[in-house]
Amino acid sequence: MSTVTTKPAPVAAAPAAGPVPAGEGRIGLRGNLRHIGALARRNVLQIKQDPESMFDVVFMPVIFTLLFVFVFGGAIAGKGNQGEYVNYVVPGLMAMMGMNIAMGVGTGVNDDFKKGVMDRFRSMPIARSSVLIAKIVVELGRMMVAITILLGMGFLLGLSIKSSVLDLFLSIGLAAVFGSSLMWIFILLGLSMKTPQAVQGMAMLVLMPLQFGSSIFAPTTTMPGWLQSFTDVNPLSNLADAARALINGTPLGNSVWITLAWSVGITLVTMPLAVRKFRQKT
Repeated sequence: MSTVTTKPAPVAAAPAAGPVPAGEGRIGLRGNLRHIGALARRNVLQIKQDPESMFDVVFMPVIFTLLFVFVFGGAIAGKGNQGEYVNYVVPGLMAMMGMNIAMGVGTGVNDDFKKGVMDRFRSMPIARSSVLIAKIVVELGRMMVAITILLGMGFLLGLSIKSSVLDLFLSIGLAAVFGSSLMWIFILLGLSMKTPQAVQGMAMLVLMPLQFGSSIFAPTTTMPGWLQSFTDVNPLSNLADAARALINGTPLGNSVWITLAWSVGITLVTMPLAVRKFRQKT
């Protein structure tokens, strides 16, 4: 009996093990936009299921406007001149709204990691940056709601647009651009700190000097010289001055360009760091 010898079929070489690529290079612009839209829709639905998460956006503009106009307005603008102070403080509060909402982005990102939501996103074949950009898109929407309520309160208290409606929208757009750049800072902070409480505590240490060491609530002419030097370079002062000039029809100076320069610079530095930290976070 003859024995038939069979030759085993050649086995394809196994691919070499290596790190999984992040995927941004393989995903085109259309795919990125689709992912951002889907993730933004998920975040909006999450807000719909938890309407209490909008309390800060709805009540913060009302409380701050009433507080500063009726508690500090008389002392700053003179008794009985609160109406004049409205045109001063409301544009400044637009800058403040953006910074406070940006702080919430950092705590939200940190909390999502604690719940394991971000780990699930990182396991999907999507661009890592799309997860963070979708978060910013939704928070910008929340910011627009806050500014709309703020302006509504301002009009009820006597706010008058002394320039044009176009200038009003330009001031809102400028606040949105600067607010989005601040969100990258707080996202990076949220990815770096261990707990949401730590993020909030660190954010307050940054927020308080920037907000009160600025021209948001009062003119800087009565401040000490060393503090005026700080307010001159404080980006919140430049944003408040730019929004104030646009709404009141006063000379702009360089405040708009300085605010845009701060926005671009902050984004160019912190956005890549935040995306890198998002990839590497364990």
